[in-house]
Amino acid sequence: MSLEIWKKASPMRKRRVSIVAILIIAIIITLIGSLTPMDPQQARDISNSLNQTVNTMKQDDTLLPYIFGNNFMICLAMFIPVIGPLLGFYILFNTGTVIGAISTAEGIPAIIALVATFIPIGLIEFTAYSTAMTESIWLFRRITQGRGIRELKNTCIFISIAAVLLFLGAVIETILISMV
Repeated sequence: MSLEIWKKASPMRKRRVSIVAILIIAIIITLIGSLTPMDPQQARDISNSLNQTVNTMKQDDTLLPYIFGNNFMICLAMFIPVIGPLLGFYILFNTGTVIGAISTAEGIPAIIALVATFIPIGLIEFTAYSTAMTESIWLFRRITQGRGIRELKNTCIFISIAAVLLFLGAVIETILISMV
């Protein structure tokens, strides 16, 4: 029955459902990463290194382009058929471990740090990443069906959407970091 609903769904609806499914998986993987036990000294080292990088970028007034550029390059890699989602989930797991390290160093529960990071910045960025990984799967599927060239148009559209989302996220993140 549910397979019949999928078959009858429009391509746009299928893409939306796919993006939401990948978004949920991405959040779960990041949560697992944030809950991964870490040595307190290692957590402090990671937190200090991140703070040092952020402070340098703030002083050089390069925080916004750094955040956007870093996130966009990561996102572009997630568009690569087959490899993109694997790489994306690995990166998101590592993102979770960094959030877990910061929470350990600051003495707050990892779940609180994850939620605080996720709203609103993470939701915007994860939507871009989920869009990229979903399109990677769709592009691979279309290539195997012999319709890869036509799917490239959608890929370009989704890259543009991801860029806008990531820029918005970088602006918000830069403002929030500058307030601290």
